[in-house]
Amino acid sequence: MDRDRATMRLVPAIIIAVALILAPVIWVGMNYLMSAGQGSTGGGFGSSAVDSGARIEMERLRQQLEDVQSRMERLEQELSSAVANLSRPAAPIPGDDGFRPDTGADNDILDAYAQVVLIANRRQVNKGLQVAGPDYLEARLGRPREVLSDSCEAMTNVSLASKLVTEQVGPIRVRMLQPAIDSLRRVFANVEGADPDLYARINTAGALCVRRIRGTQNRLSTHSYGLAVDLNIDGRLDTLGDGRTQLGLTILADFFHEEGWVWGAGFGREDSMHFEISRRQLDEWLNAGLL
Repeated sequence: MDRDRATMRLVPAIIIAVALILAPVIWVGMNYLMSAGQGSTGGGFGSSAVDSGARIEMERLRQQLEDVQSRMERLEQELSSAVANLSRPAAPIPGDDGFRPDTGADNDILDAYAQVVLIANRRQVNKGLQVAGPDYLEARLGRPREVLSDSCEAMTNVSLASKLVTEQVGPIRVRMLQPAIDSLRRVFANVEGADPDLYARINTAGALCVRRIRGTQNRLSTHSYGLAVDLNIDGRLDTLGDGRTQLGLTILADFFHEEGWVWGAGFGREDSMHFEISRRQLDEWLNAGLL
């Protein structure tokens, strides 16, 4: 009987705690639905910026829902402990302190770009595009260098080297083949017009690097041709192969896909910093005499 009474005394506190937990989530959800409805009536070039904001809001809402689940599990544990040991005072209903996951960023939209998230349906991110691959690149362009190592070395293929340029392209400075530079400039121009806050946070971990793929004896990386670039947000490098990436990179991937670039998030071993030219885009440049 005493055990039942103790349980009943805890029930109102649990109900109040759950209500307090759910209130901000419901508020965010309603705001998102209202803003999404308003954004759907708009048009023009700014629609991509609305998409970026919506994706950030959805990620924030998802995290708050995960937070609710975590708190509910904690409440269940506290209730079980109190009922099992009536000699101890009931544990206080947990509040915000100590129960919110540490994402490494505030809930501000700007900080959300560097937030690390799971890559949704990553095997489909390059739908409609085909990776060129080392064999195809070599067959179409030749070898950028005969002797390869694991280190970045100079390109010795005279024909290819004559098309290399080093330029400031949007927010980053890179050395790549001229058609890739031109394409990258279009990507960044679209990003800047649609989402200038994201544009300002883009950084690079490199582009041209003539070397073999690590772990192989003689297979060429796409970086060896100056047809790939590694990007990140705020200079924070992505962890290779963990199936996660910065939220800003998932937004950038849409712009690259439209321009015919493959995203490394869809590789067998996820490499979400990596963007490279697709086979289709390479063939277009070759047919146009640009390479």
